[in-house]
Amino acid sequence: MQRTIKTIAACALMAGAVAAYAQNPPAPPQNVLQLSASGTVQVQQDLLVLTLAATKEAADAAGVQTQLKQALDAALAEARRAAQPQQMDVRTGAFGMYPRYGKDGKITGWQGRAELVLEGRDFPRITATAGKIQSMSISQIAFDLSREARAKVETEAQAQAIEAFKARASELARGFGFGGYTLREVAVNSNEMSPGPRPRMMAMEAKAASYASDAPVPVEAGKAQVVVTVAGSVQLK
Repeated sequence: MQRTIKTIAACALMAGAVAAYAQNPPAPPQNVLQLSASGTVQVQQDLLVLTLAATKEAADAAGVQTQLKQALDAALAEARRAAQPQQMDVRTGAFGMYPRYGKDGKITGWQGRAELVLEGRDFPRITATAGKIQSMSISQIAFDLSREARAKVETEAQAQAIEAFKARASELARGFGFGGYTLREVAVNSNEMSPGPRPRMMAMEAKAASYASDAPVPVEAGKAQVVVTVAGSVQLK
């Protein structure tokens, strides 16, 4: 009985506290400043992603599949001879088939496409291998950053962003008549801005020009910008 009375009393106290809180909510934080700053580092792209493709047509889906498989098998056999971890990795890309329809809405044939992707840091090895593959043509050329290169510049860009955030917070605090600030919360985000992939038409023309001699396709990487943004709030004091 005594324990029950104590429980009822505790519940009553909690209910009273909740009611008091609802009637007198805490005051919103004062002198809080929201701001952001960023750091940017430009770096040479060190990863080449070269996509080869073959497109085939036939009266039936099985015929298309057989042709695509033959083209892909031949390309894989050639590419695997030159593959080397991180320098040139080989993987298959998209593989799909779809029907072609006539004016009467009936299927008149089938068409399909298969892709092979050569990716790595050894640009001459990749382009020379692509030039030797006769069963597929270059579909797309793109450049990127390796994990190691991105991690290195992200650290540098992050340090820049943090210092810029601190400098701006101090400057704004003084501008508002405060002596300093304390950090309340912060979020750090990074992204990469780089040129888009080379136009497909240029890549195909380059392949056509070198097809007879198996000469490497000329490529030239650009530069990417790794941007780290620090955003958050500070308490002016």
